[in-house]
Amino acid sequence: MALRPMAIAAAIIASAPLSAAPSGPASIAEHQRQCAGKDGWSDPAPPVRIFANVYDVGSCGITVLLITGSKGHILIDAATAQAVPSIIANIERLGLRPTDVKYLLTTHEHVDHVGGLHAIQQRTGATLIASAAARPMLESGTPASDDPQRGSIPDFAGARVGRIVKDGETIALGSLRLTVHLTPGHSPGGTSWSWTACAGKSCRRIVYADSLSAVSANHYRFADHPAYVARLRATIAKVAALRCDLLITPHPASSNLYDRLAGKAPLIDSKACATYAATARSNLDQRLTREAAAAKGR
Repeated sequence: MALRPMAIAAAIIASAPLSAAPSGPASIAEHQRQCAGKDGWSDPAPPVRIFANVYDVGSCGITVLLITGSKGHILIDAATAQAVPSIIANIERLGLRPTDVKYLLTTHEHVDHVGGLHAIQQRTGATLIASAAARPMLESGTPASDDPQRGSIPDFAGARVGRIVKDGETIALGSLRLTVHLTPGHSPGGTSWSWTACAGKSCRRIVYADSLSAVSANHYRFADHPAYVARLRATIAKVAALRCDLLITPHPASSNLYDRLAGKAPLIDSKACATYAATARSNLDQRLTREAAAAKGR
């Protein structure tokens, strides 16, 4: 008995091979294709390997670092709440289980970097580790009262901090060892991280340096807060002095990360931290000069 056309179509569809979902890290070419014309906080991006066991699983415009280990993994930052589904998908694409993420770390307590922290914590069950300065904002979801950007950025869902760390302390998870560097200035609870990663016999000192930019709400004048400016200057000097072969930043564009991964600029540069800090110092000086000029023009 002849099959009806609808039945024939169904049989063809059922017998057609399913296209496999991508697995493993994306090439930088795939990343650039998917993010072409996009650099938003929540634009989905495929995961890319930066070096050895270090991956960017974030969005097109926000770095979310995954550091893998045999005893569990560490995730630094979480982008926005809207980006969480793609972050989880990226972890799974690498063949890893989200529940094997054991520690959550952060750079600074703004919605574009930690807005997804609560949801990530819910999905992974990981322990959030932070400084005493960052804890109140991470748990409340509200920027600090002395944050230059307070009033210009939205609140976010807070997450529970399970461990407090101090400057210079080491975070250990199996063979993974990360050093805490308190770097307030862009935000009061800013934190940077350093560690060594090896691909075979090739080992690199990696620094995930927090943002150093003097950005603020419209009403805020850095010149009115000399103690805060002094704190930011001290942080810039601290980052400049870090030993780093490979620099990564919360906003990948700030360290030209994707062009470096594409081979358009050196990925490894022992002067990268010093250069990053010098740019931040210059930008801060320019900001203060503009504020002084505006005050004279009143």
